[in-house]
Amino acid sequence: MAVNPFDIQGKLALITGSSRGLGFALAQGLAEQGARVIIHGRSEDTVNQAVQAIREATGSEAFGVTFDVTRSDEVKTALTQLVETHGVPEILVNNAGLQRRAPFTEFEPDDWDAVIATNLSSSFYVANALARHMSERGHGKIVNIGSVQSMLARQTIAPYSASKGGVVMLTKGMAADLARFNIQVNCISPGYFKTDMNTALWQDEAFNSWVENRTPAQRWGNVQELVGTLLYLCSDASSFVSGQNIFVDGGMTSVV
Repeated sequence: MAVNPFDIQGKLALITGSSRGLGFALAQGLAEQGARVIIHGRSEDTVNQAVQAIREATGSEAFGVTFDVTRSDEVKTALTQLVETHGVPEILVNNAGLQRRAPFTEFEPDDWDAVIATNLSSSFYVANALARHMSERGHGKIVNIGSVQSMLARQTIAPYSASKGGVVMLTKGMAADLARFNIQVNCISPGYFKTDMNTALWQDEAFNSWVENRTPAQRWGNVQELVGTLLYLCSDASSFVSGQNIFVDGGMTSVV
């Protein structure tokens, strides 16, 4: 093990859905620790802006890649080109996500398909493509982003809960297959964080009050508070940790 087991200096990390929001914060957190980060999104302009912002803020190398995570053929083509250009990432963070809300009886099949494709299928597509290269090399770190909704349900988001529950079990299945190649696969499940996706929620006085009262820490999380757990799972410090789901939720899943 390295003298500093948390050292990720120079390691190449791909973070999906990282051109803004939570993914951007995670990418910047890794870049601040010396990782070379690959920013991903579907808009080339937004990706380029995020790359420039991380370079200026951290001084670390940052690159951009654009593809639709829900299209397996597009994922495979893009990642083949990425590996040819930059090499095989040591770190993959499957962060791309989507939320749709509606009462269960009014939820449209197309919205179900979109949530499952973005939150669950994409994690399989991207990890499946990169794990082949990681296994040949003999090491790698894969971190999937789950949610407290992988364990807890709320009204109007049944498909989201199903997708995030699937991410946790996909993590365990991947760990079972990939551990022998020295690839650790784990999941981080955030609680309620002030992100772009949750803007309408934390600006809603009633919902904001519910989150603060339901969370033992009595507040929302700040996205920077996920970086420490991510750094642990991306570094040699977690070399014998695989298949785990770590809740970063201010204690929400520990109480009734």
